[in-house]
Amino acid sequence: MQSTTRTLLAAALVVGVTAGPAALPAVASAPPTAVSARPADPTVPALEAAIAKLSDATAALVRVGGTEGVWRGSSGVHDLRTNRPADPAARFRAGSVTKVFTAAVALQLVAEGRLDLHRSARSYLPELIPASYGKVTVRELLNHTHGIPAPDFPGNTVEEAYANRLRIYDPEDMVRSATAKKREFAPGTKQHYLNIGYTIAGLLIERVTGHSYERQVARRILHPLGLRDTYYPGTGPHIVGPHNHGYQTMRLDDGTTGLRDVSVWGATDAWAAGDIISTTADLERFTKALFQGRVVRGPLLREMFTLPKVPDAKSGDPAAYSIGLSMKKLGGREVWGKTGGRWGYNTAIAATRDGSRTLVYSVNSMDAKGQDMNEVAMNIMVAAYGKPESPRQSSDGVGDHTPAAVPSRTWRS
Repeated sequence: MQSTTRTLLAAALVVGVTAGPAALPAVASAPPTAVSARPADPTVPALEAAIAKLSDATAALVRVGGTEGVWRGSSGVHDLRTNRPADPAARFRAGSVTKVFTAAVALQLVAEGRLDLHRSARSYLPELIPASYGKVTVRELLNHTHGIPAPDFPGNTVEEAYANRLRIYDPEDMVRSATAKKREFAPGTKQHYLNIGYTIAGLLIERVTGHSYERQVARRILHPLGLRDTYYPGTGPHIVGPHNHGYQTMRLDDGTTGLRDVSVWGATDAWAAGDIISTTADLERFTKALFQGRVVRGPLLREMFTLPKVPDAKSGDPAAYSIGLSMKKLGGREVWGKTGGRWGYNTAIAATRDGSRTLVYSVNSMDAKGQDMNEVAMNIMVAAYGKPESPRQSSDGVGDHTPAAVPSRTWRS
């Protein structure tokens, strides 16, 4: 296990981090900038409009690619102190887009015979997974049908989360907290999107390879694809390199409600489920490689585009999550992808199955962990692919980022 190393790193990296400002000036969004390789693309005006007026966001970065057209745009500001234009090449926290990387590495290990989707997680981690969860398989961890509840975290409000933003969480401790509880449902019978399955998946990767999860992702994906601006922060709470600041609406020290800079915030609570930092260019390259079969190959790639035939645990609707990805019908066709949300940052990667249209965005939302998807992010998604078929929304109360017109269980972060 890597817990000792993580603990040692934590002590060195947290020293010297200070709190954000008590209050910040109002947003003065810089005008959008865009580059289009195919101006005839009929979606360009909608994409331009989607980022022209920021709603509850301070910046938006967008890349659309594929045979249907290429478009890049950005708007907003780098920070609220200088109001400099947003950096289109900025790094950001990609949140649960991390799960796609984790799933891809796990499936590579399946191809090598080092992991087995049908084997129980306990057979790999007998000292960590209790007998009460002994039947949960690797596949069920990866497609959210495991029935393991979420671990306990301190606090229930954004203010309490902010107070604990530098706290270091150990993945083994999170697994112990979760598996000490009663299961939500029998494994393989329902689907409930939670981070805990991917926390365990990260530990499985470490167990069968003998190396850290981060090293395996770097060796297998980041380095081969040349993703030079994508990295794992470990216990470090800063975004290293150029980045647009993230802000969150919350109660301030003087009792008023306003924006606080949340750019410095640890992500060890998410780890293999949501701590990666990247850019729109790197995520676009990764998305194209994944959908072209250059990351996961053959039958195992099909696992990422196969939904389990079980109902959602809360809504009763058909399962919307596969191994690593999610599917939604937009504009009359299937769009596969993954959203991510960390404080101050909302992210998504998406593509049609044939890769004819890809989308990556980063929106600096002022309520990135809220129940509903930021309006700017919603407009970007609809502009790129069209409106969803179902006008319903459901919420599981754990921080979905979904437009009112799109079921939150589908584009869950």
